[in-house]
Amino acid sequence: MSTLMRAPRECASWFWDLYDFGSPGLESALSLAARTSEVLSRHALLVPVRLEYVWGVAGVGTTGITTSLDLAVRPLGDPGLPAQVRGSRPAAHPTADIADFSVLGTGTWIDADDQPGNEYRLVDLSFSTAPTGLSAELSVHHDIWARYDFSGRPHPEIQRRNAPRLTAALKDLTSLFGTPPEPGERTYFGMATVEGLAEPEADENGMGPDLTGRL
Repeated sequence: MSTLMRAPRECASWFWDLYDFGSPGLESALSLAARTSEVLSRHALLVPVRLEYVWGVAGVGTTGITTSLDLAVRPLGDPGLPAQVRGSRPAAHPTADIADFSVLGTGTWIDADDQPGNEYRLVDLSFSTAPTGLSAELSVHHDIWARYDFSGRPHPEIQRRNAPRLTAALKDLTSLFGTPPEPGERTYFGMATVEGLAEPEADENGMGPDLTGRL
C-alpha cells in the first residue's frame, strides 16, 4: 500500500447553502453533520473520529483556542453532544462561542493493486453554525480522485477505484440537502465540478500538470 501525498490546499471543494434546510445554530448543525457523515460513511469516505472548533468572541474575534472533542465518547447525533461542546468553552473566555466546526475522521482508498487502505482526513467536512443560516463544505486534498497524480502521470486505474465513490456521495448529498453543491474556486491543485474533479488538458506527451513543486 502506497503512502498518499496530501496537498496543502484543496484539490476540489463543494459548498452547500442550507438556509432553508433547518434553523441555524449548534444543535441543527450537529444533527446535519450526523446525517451527512452517514452518507459519507456508506461510501467509505468518512468515519467520524473527532470534532474540532475554534472559539471566538462576538465583536472581538478569535481567542486562538481550538478544542478537539473525541467522538468515541459521544458520537455525532447524540442529543447530549451540543451540551458537551458548549461545556468545553475555555474558562478564560466565558462569552466565547463557535461559528463553525470540522468533522475529522478516516476514509478508505484503493491503490493500483486493488488493495484498500485507511487514510486520516481522506475528505474534510465542515459546517457553519452562524445565525445567518446553516452551510456545509466538503473538500479533498489527494490526487486519487483525478486522472493524473500530482506529478502529472496518468493513473486511471486509481481514479476508477476511487472517484466513483466520491461522485456517488456528492449525488447522495444533493438528494439529502435538496440542492446541488456549489463547486469551490480553482486552486493550484485542481478544480471541482458538481460531480467530482475537473480534468485538466494533457500535454503532447499525454501528461497532466506537474504540481509537486508546491507539495
